[in-house]
Amino acid sequence: MQRTIIVVGGGPAGLSFARSLAGSPHRVIIVDPASRETLSAPPQDGREIAMTRRTQAILTEMGVWERFPEGQVHPLCQARVLNGSSPFAMHFGPEQGDALGHLVSNHLIRGALFAAVEHQPNVEFHLGRRVVKPLATETGVSAVLDDGTELVGDLLIAADSRFSQMRDALGIDASVTRTGHTMMVCRISHSAPHRHTSTEWFDHGRTIALLPLQEGQSGLVVTVPDAEAKALCALDDKALERRMAGFLGNRWGEIALLNRPIPYPLAMTYAARFSGPRCALIGDTAVGMHPVTAHGFNFGLLGAWRLGKLVAQASDPGATHLLKRYARQHRLATLPLYEATRQLVKLYTDDRLLARPVRAGVLRLGALPPVRRIMGRLLSEARAA
Repeated sequence: MQRTIIVVGGGPAGLSFARSLAGSPHRVIIVDPASRETLSAPPQDGREIAMTRRTQAILTEMGVWERFPEGQVHPLCQARVLNGSSPFAMHFGPEQGDALGHLVSNHLIRGALFAAVEHQPNVEFHLGRRVVKPLATETGVSAVLDDGTELVGDLLIAADSRFSQMRDALGIDASVTRTGHTMMVCRISHSAPHRHTSTEWFDHGRTIALLPLQEGQSGLVVTVPDAEAKALCALDDKALERRMAGFLGNRWGEIALLNRPIPYPLAMTYAARFSGPRCALIGDTAVGMHPVTAHGFNFGLLGAWRLGKLVAQASDPGATHLLKRYARQHRLATLPLYEATRQLVKLYTDDRLLARPVRAGVLRLGALPPVRRIMGRLLSEARAA
């Protein structure tokens, strides 16, 4: 008997989950407020996504990796971490192979996922629509849309962002950590070579990341207090370029902004539960990571893929034991790094004099060979789950 799965959210997590059900007998319904035109050709949002080798393996299996445009996949061979004005740097490299992972623009990932799912035989879309009344019980699920359409099924998937209305409607609490900082992202050109190395720089009062793209270009991520971000956004192009170049000092040579930075206020979220009666949370709805570890997309994809594999051929995809297994596995995979990231962000945004030697000490501890190997393995995630 064919079963029906309702997915609320047509972003990367929702589309990845649907794609993991390719070949499944289940019917998949995706609901999203965006139009088909927007999902098929997402606008550039400035974000460059660092994808691990595990993520590459999953996207290859899904038939998505091959859809990225030629020349738009950039190798990430090394990573380094700096603290303030100290010349000391902590370096990470892959345990095997020649890259930790790859960088791809977020809008290209979203477009490739939609292209892979758009004509999947068991998937149908309700686009330009919102769910106004979800219900999930032991006997079944339903979702009333804003045009009055009622969808009924056997499993309800919430994938509608870290500030999920679906999560709230299903009665699932979440821990929300608002950082008081805003991430500003853009592309820059620079005269110094990046050597396919990403740089995370915990400067005083701000965090800076350089993500290597084609030669002479990088994605720039500057995280500053909300009030400072607002003031930066008010500057004209020339003044803004001077400020951004000033943040970088002389580390990357001559700097030019290729587009104005796009601001994203930062918050971390972690759901109290990842599943309930005939419902499950995936992507940022389950775990909304801080971008400092670049694992938000990777965790979201892994969770969606893992859940999809569990329910794809199940006679009842909403069975409690399957959803509990997913929740247990995803919590084990995400909670340690989530908590470590939370503490790291707290430490490296603390500019009090007492915190500065601790920051330097943690960085040097991370440079020890055993710790560096563990971090390199974590960042590259060479083995598929």
